[in-house]
Amino acid sequence: MINQELIHPKSIVVVGGSNTTSKPGGNCVRNLINGGFAGDLYVINPKETEVQGLKSYNHVSEIPPTNMAIIAIPAHSCLETVKVLAQEKGVKAFIMFTAGFGEESKEGGMLEREIVKVITEAGASLIGPNCIGLLNRYHHSLFTLPIPDMDPMGVDMISSSGGTCLFIMESSIRMGLRFNSVWSIGNGAQITVEDVLEYMDIHFDPETDSKIKLLYIESINDPDKLLEHTSSLIRKGCRIAAIKSGTSESGSRAASSHTGAMANPDLAVEALFRKAGVVRCFSREELATMGAVFTLKELKGRNIAIVTHAGGPAVILTDALAKGGMEIPSLSGNPIAEELKTHLLPGTSTNNPIDILGTGEPKHLAIAIDYCESKFDNIDGIAVIFGSPGLTRVYEAYDVLDQKMRTCSKPIYPILPSVSTAWDETNFFIKKGHVNFSDEVGLANALTKELKTPRPMTNNMELKGVDIPLMRRIIDGIPESGYIAPKHVQELFRAAGIPMVEELVSSEWKEIKAFAVQIGFPVVAKVVGPIHKSDVGGVALNIRSEKHLQIEFDRLMQIPDATAVMVQPMLKGIELFAGAKYEERFGHIVLCGLGGIFVEIFHDVASGLAPLATEEALSMIRSLRGYKVFQGARGQNGIDEYQFAKMIVRLSVLLRFATEIKELDINPLLATDQGIIAVDARIRISK
Repeated sequence: MINQELIHPKSIVVVGGSNTTSKPGGNCVRNLINGGFAGDLYVINPKETEVQGLKSYNHVSEIPPTNMAIIAIPAHSCLETVKVLAQEKGVKAFIMFTAGFGEESKEGGMLEREIVKVITEAGASLIGPNCIGLLNRYHHSLFTLPIPDMDPMGVDMISSSGGTCLFIMESSIRMGLRFNSVWSIGNGAQITVEDVLEYMDIHFDPETDSKIKLLYIESINDPDKLLEHTSSLIRKGCRIAAIKSGTSESGSRAASSHTGAMANPDLAVEALFRKAGVVRCFSREELATMGAVFTLKELKGRNIAIVTHAGGPAVILTDALAKGGMEIPSLSGNPIAEELKTHLLPGTSTNNPIDILGTGEPKHLAIAIDYCESKFDNIDGIAVIFGSPGLTRVYEAYDVLDQKMRTCSKPIYPILPSVSTAWDETNFFIKKGHVNFSDEVGLANALTKELKTPRPMTNNMELKGVDIPLMRRIIDGIPESGYIAPKHVQELFRAAGIPMVEELVSSEWKEIKAFAVQIGFPVVAKVVGPIHKSDVGGVALNIRSEKHLQIEFDRLMQIPDATAVMVQPMLKGIELFAGAKYEERFGHIVLCGLGGIFVEIFHDVASGLAPLATEEALSMIRSLRGYKVFQGARGQNGIDEYQFAKMIVRLSVLLRFATEIKELDINPLLATDQGIIAVDARIRISK
């Protein structure tokens, strides 16, 4: 629970404050004083009579009633201290720097739970333990340095880790990022990352609140809550980027399906962030860069003009943007580009990148930006590269850039690489309220990520063509857990509106032969029983005669664990893949990609959280590296991506109403001239 005493306390006590600023309690007192805390500030330290100009009390029982307490004493002393503060002094908010609790030992965890119980019963808030504190415009209750510049429209940062939080701030400050608040959650014993997002969402005021949120998350305790409030904030106009660490551990080593082997916690996070509209980052520098991009005007398209006085960095930026799917439209032959050239120095290139040359002056920079802003109609954003060769000072150029960033309607991305030679000028520019991307590739990666991250998705289920009561009757009629019989797979797919190839499963040769004659050769024969058919030679393709079929039937029935043979018509088309796996806390992860052996070799899959809407399924399909194959590469026919998306949506509905399904593979789905049809599928249930 987050209350007003935590956000804007009228009085604070630092338990363990000292004159030694190299200690957490001492440095926190200094930060509170230097930060201009306007309320009453008390310090508890029995070894001192005065701490940094403040009276020092011997014991918490001696102080007046207080709104908030900051705890910076050993773990074994915390419980009794908290009891006095919560029960006798009316403290309604606690920040605990102290470590040595649940993160360290079982005994520490028990002590942590006792402290939380006391605080919660008193109706109080708790940040921590094992955190670096809370920073906002009202109080600087951190024990670390540096303290960033505070701005109501700056970034809100929420971090599970204190150290990571500090280092993200270091990167951000260097770029010129300002902050509205910093929340170091620590162990999250009472208040988690999700709780802070919930508070920000419920109390969001578009006129006064920051619209930029940066998250560092070590554990997602409540995925539904995280999804609800991140997507809600983004719909209200916020922009959110996040790192989720600790996703490499895979609980899929023993999985028995392709989906089970691939659908690891990392794909669950990917799916959650996609549905929410959160930009996913993987490093501190990347997160800070994303935050800096968010501070600028929103990019409305993918066309970027590059204005530079150095050719090499412009080429590097062009390559990085193009690799990420951005466009650097050529201006060659454009009459307006030729007109621009007459205003610049001889030898200038206006093809895009627009190179004003190393000898270009601030007035040339201004003219080039004005043309990109007002005269070129195919430009959505402007990247400006301007450093110092060490011959001249660039204050005037940075003044021009400052003015243009304030007045232009298109976003301008300043790349000022001379952080040593022109440090004073760069710092001068940042102090005017701007950010600086000293590395052009980092900027390019951030821009492409922002462009590719979809808007928050709807959770409305699309039920047309799906027979939910029939699904339930089929699932309820299956008596045991495990992989279900092919006939039940067929029945479930029919109920879900997923077309499946005609097939027969039998251990009797006469039945197999009669079915093959009925559907016509060529046919496919597959072993039934072993989980991975291909691994045991359990698939025979392009069978063109009864004699050939009998040979393959006899061979397949001899494979260990074989119980029957499945026969299907031999179809041709592009092999697709769809599957799902239940992931604890997240629900069902739905995967799609290229099918056949490609899904195993390339692992080019996109993930989404069920239920899915068509828009989200299309976003998944279009995010694949192999998407060009779906569009029709090298003269080949493409696929009906809308039909593929509809099948993914219907699969997600099946999972929503048949939660007993724990693993599901459709591999392949075959995109033929007549449409997309499921050729082979397996479903594992747990009853």
